[in-house]
Amino acid sequence: MTATQVLTTGSSGRRGTRRSRIHAQDVSRNPLRIIVAIVLAALFAFPIVWTTIGAFKSPTEANASPPVWWPSQFTLENFAKLDSSGSSLLGYVLNSTMVTLMTVAITTVAAVLAGYALARYRFRGKNVFFGITIGMLLVPYPALLVSLFTVMVWFGLTNSLFGLALIYSTFQMPFAIYMMKNSFDSVPEELIEAAELDGCTKFGALPRVILPLVTPGVVTVALFAFLAAWNEFLAALVLLNDNPSFTLPIALVNAQNGPLNTIDWGALQAGITVTMLPCVILFILLQRYYVSGLVAGTGK
Repeated sequence: MTATQVLTTGSSGRRGTRRSRIHAQDVSRNPLRIIVAIVLAALFAFPIVWTTIGAFKSPTEANASPPVWWPSQFTLENFAKLDSSGSSLLGYVLNSTMVTLMTVAITTVAAVLAGYALARYRFRGKNVFFGITIGMLLVPYPALLVSLFTVMVWFGLTNSLFGLALIYSTFQMPFAIYMMKNSFDSVPEELIEAAELDGCTKFGALPRVILPLVTPGVVTVALFAFLAAWNEFLAALVLLNDNPSFTLPIALVNAQNGPLNTIDWGALQAGITVTMLPCVILFILLQRYYVSGLVAGTGK
């Protein structure tokens, strides 16, 4: 490296540091931004905090009107009622976990292969297939439930967790293929050509070279599939009819019924707390992949 390059690099680094300091000073000099950010954060966090606290109240305090803001003592009675409603809470969680993991696996593998084919291969009808895939995003999935239920009856997959995972994967596939195609489009073609010169086939370059570069897109697709399958209610309500096979959202509907057709807010908040905990943990752990994956996957 020449002296000129060293000086240029050093001056560029100093300019970048100076810009960062100026930006930090601008933020610190504008307290309105900080206040607005704190208010928005509090608004978004309040339902989560309120639901979590309500889950540990006694049933009387959880259903009190006006509401009790802080429990006199923390108790697990609401979780115990949730566990005794029809089947065990652990069974509902395991059912949701199995369906969600199958949905993530099917959606991710199929979307990666389809997105790579659409991005890197030439074949007849490719544009038509991609156009139909994008068009499926405009169709509300409840409109497809009757047809999908009929197909599940033909294959004997009603009241089946695997059949439910297939339906969830069908709902997620258009968005997942769109995301993965754009992620693969953002990878330079020269990398595949270099891999082919080293002896890889175009398909062989996918796991060895290309897939590590589109990890944020893969994580984004998997996270979307997880959140959708974990929280989905309507398809499970239509397809499942046996209590031991129910997923967690269906179990919450059964657990929320109190005496005289009232809503048992304590049991409902306990169920919501159990339901949202995996989603919050996963989102926090994978946030940086999620953001970069959305940026890479929404445009070439």
